[in-house]
Amino acid sequence: MAMTDLFNAADIKKAVEAFSAQDSFNHQKFFEMVGMKRKTPEERKKIFGLLDKSERGYVDEEELPSLLRNFSPGGRSLTAAETKAMMAAGDKDGDGKIGIDDFLTMMAEL
Repeated sequence: MAMTDLFNAADIKKAVEAFSAQDSFNHQKFFEMVGMKRKTPEERKKIFGLLDKSERGYVDEEELPSLLRNFSPGGRSLTAAETKAMMAAGDKDGDGKIGIDDFLTMMAEL
């Protein structure tokens, strides 16, 4: 399964391009642009599974920089500052990881 199976390819392209400049990434705006608000909780779980490349059940600061590339191979890596900002927003229980529950909570806040 690919992100384009869950999101419109044109929406992905537009969102990835909107945040192509370093230190411009805003996770809320990005996920709104790709259409996350329209996704069901089950679809959001599938999306999380695609982001969790290591299949460990969470995304940490090692995996998070590749977020945009997970949506589009031409996407850039998140900067250290962007990674820390998204981790702070997503790591609801403070364990240094964004697990599925953290992710679903973060997406519900969009």
